[in-house]
Amino acid sequence: MELFNVEVAVANLGPLLAGLLLTVELTVVVILISLVFALFVALARMSSFAPLRIAAGTYVEVTRATPLILQLIYIYYVLPEIGIRLDAFTASVIALSLNYSAYMSEVYRSGIQAIAKGQHDAAFALGMTKPLAMRRIILPQAIRIVIPSLGNYFISLFKDTALCSVVSMQEVLFTAQVIAARNFQYFTLYTMVGIFYFAVGFPAARFVAYLERLTSRGYSRRKRI
Repeated sequence: MELFNVEVAVANLGPLLAGLLLTVELTVVVILISLVFALFVALARMSSFAPLRIAAGTYVEVTRATPLILQLIYIYYVLPEIGIRLDAFTASVIALSLNYSAYMSEVYRSGIQAIAKGQHDAAFALGMTKPLAMRRIILPQAIRIVIPSLGNYFISLFKDTALCSVVSMQEVLFTAQVIAARNFQYFTLYTMVGIFYFAVGFPAARFVAYLERLTSRGYSRRKRI
């Protein structure tokens, strides 16, 4: 009995590719939401308005202290008990966005705090308000610092979409599980899933490494100047 059945692989390539497309779509949507929401959370955590700072800090700590799979289950299975019903895709987007925004907000916050205080003072000396200085001076530099770290989170996010199978999200892993339950070709199907993840994840990891080298060269050049 052959481990990898080529006929099974070819016959199920279409459904698995459709699942992979849904996985990529989910990843892109969550990335776009998290990039924006995490920045607002980071700014809220540094706010001088105590209630806002406490609320943002509580959200981050609670999210980071509970497993993502529990958050998925809670949003999809528990919220309907209070009348909030979401489809699998929407529930997955919300859970992943809330989870990754909490982690990414800390990356943003560390990047902002890494900017020298002299940059703030120089902006104020030019007559800029605090919001204007943040938008024109601080954030552009901070974002450049955190790009590599954010890139690593995006790669992790792509892999963590597999957890959405617990809410019947028909991404590539869930699709393989359903097919394998019918034909018992576990080795063939899960090997294909692994190949798909590697085919997307490895180039993404190389691209993040390239961005890291690029930003490092940029800072080296600035130091020499």
